[in-house]
Amino acid sequence: MAERLLLTGATGFVGRALVGPLQALGFELHAVTHGDPPAIAGPRWHRADLLDEGAARALVRDLRPALLVHAAWYVVHGRFWTAPENEAWLEASDGLAAAFAEAGGRRFLGIGTCAEYADADGGDDAPWPETRRIAPATPYGRAKAGLARRLAALAERRAGFSVAWARLFHLFGEGEHPDRLVPSVALALAEGREARCASGRPVRDFASTRFVGEALAGLAASGVTGAVNVASGEGRSIAVIVRLLGEAAGRPHLVRLGALPDRPGEVPRMVADVTRLRRDVGFAAPPRVEEDLCDLVRALPTS
Repeated sequence: MAERLLLTGATGFVGRALVGPLQALGFELHAVTHGDPPAIAGPRWHRADLLDEGAARALVRDLRPALLVHAAWYVVHGRFWTAPENEAWLEASDGLAAAFAEAGGRRFLGIGTCAEYADADGGDDAPWPETRRIAPATPYGRAKAGLARRLAALAERRAGFSVAWARLFHLFGEGEHPDRLVPSVALALAEGREARCASGRPVRDFASTRFVGEALAGLAASGVTGAVNVASGEGRSIAVIVRLLGEAAGRPHLVRLGALPDRPGEVPRMVADVTRLRRDVGFAAPPRVEEDLCDLVRALPTS
């Protein structure tokens, strides 16, 4: 009999990429939405406001899922780094996990961020492992790190209840806000406009939500506990990513690196150590970053 799994945030940028992989693993998939059920086939949809403690508690009490993958959060572009809603989501997520455990849930997968890590921790040319110092610089990072601590404590208190915490790095893919790096450059090129960027020197760990969705599903289905970096494990400068988009669009002459000023205080290099993902979770699929970027560009209408 298939295990019942509840997915929150299933209409979001990360959550929607989990639907197919979780179904492919054979889970009885349920998803929650605040509004009317969206046109995303597959899950059995439930309507609830997760910021309402009573509604969240009733949802898990009535549904009694064995697993819960919590991808819901406040992620409004341009605001989420410093928004007061981060604190509200920390408290609501903590309450949801506690209610889930009380209802007999056995495994909780939370979605964290590389923004939990210290910007500088010595040896920063090396990939960042899960043991890197936790010292978030933003309210978003602090709320996520705070939830990770509370979930770990909950797992320690309850026998038979496990928690995994996925730290995501730099994503691109379907449903991304058009003002973020990859879609803003891709859309400009598709429309025949200049893609004006900063220098592009910082190195980042880019991965598509397609790849990350499959990795997260594998982590959910595993028995691995604690923090796991979910990323490509490959470093590419922002300039390389932008040039790849230019080549894929057939308009490299429209790429304008250095046309905008660099943001002050940029971390020079952020690349994940994905040893746990590959060795412990057993997820070894190739990231296919270049291919997924090209697919994204080809899907856009050109003018």
